[in-house]
Amino acid sequence: MDKIHIHNLEIFCNHGVYPEENTLGQKFLVSASLYTDTRQAGLTDDLKKSIHYGEVCHMIKKFMKEHTFKLIESAAEQLAAYLLIHTANLQKIRLEVKKPWAPIGLPLETVSVEIERAWHTAYIALGSNMGDREGYLRQAVTSLDETTGCQVERVSEFVVTAPYGGVEQEDFLNGCLLLKTLLPPVELLHRLQKLEQAAGRERLVHWGPRTLDLDLLFYDDEIWDTQELTIPHPDMQNRDFVLAPLEQIAPLKRHPLLNKTIRQLKGELSDG
Repeated sequence: MDKIHIHNLEIFCNHGVYPEENTLGQKFLVSASLYTDTRQAGLTDDLKKSIHYGEVCHMIKKFMKEHTFKLIESAAEQLAAYLLIHTANLQKIRLEVKKPWAPIGLPLETVSVEIERAWHTAYIALGSNMGDREGYLRQAVTSLDETTGCQVERVSEFVVTAPYGGVEQEDFLNGCLLLKTLLPPVELLHRLQKLEQAAGRERLVHWGPRTLDLDLLFYDDEIWDTQELTIPHPDMQNRDFVLAPLEQIAPLKRHPLLNKTIRQLKGELSDG
């Protein structure tokens, strides 16, 4: 991916653990590598197809001066998210915040924190078979889109499906969505669980009825297998109620373990 570099932008602002750092202020140096695709800008000479680094520099200065953090870790984390959310065409950022005058009582040139943050693509399955099923699903879509660092890009139609797992219950309403997110996988999982709780979900019976069920199917092409989270979802290839709506929004998405597209998996399940 192409990069635009900003090196050692000087800003006088108020960050630090000690009260005098917050009141008197000090100099900070901010460097950023902005990851984007410059091909079209290079061919057309059109700034709108790239990133205006002058505007980004002023955004960095404004953010650093209007906020006060104890830790440069916090300054870097919050600034990276701010720039990713508010800068068109910015896909990833490597950000370094340097503190040349760190008050440690020893001579040093600088201390710094460097982080790398990016937009990621996640696919989420939605389901409900209690109460206002469509209302629960639409509220989940809205709540995810309103979550800081999350943007809902695509939503499938909602389809009625028979219950899965052998428990006697009402039919489900199911769907899938494509989410652009800054949240890492576990943080995204926790956000989904909070939305389920807000909808009044109770985990009383395995595969039982629920007001809202949100499953993380894919996160980029990452493969996770921990006690808390498995990605890709381990049983999605056996679930027509997942594959049918997912095929609507991502027919050519390839399963990173099975090496088959969603359309292929859906066809094999239907044939079976």
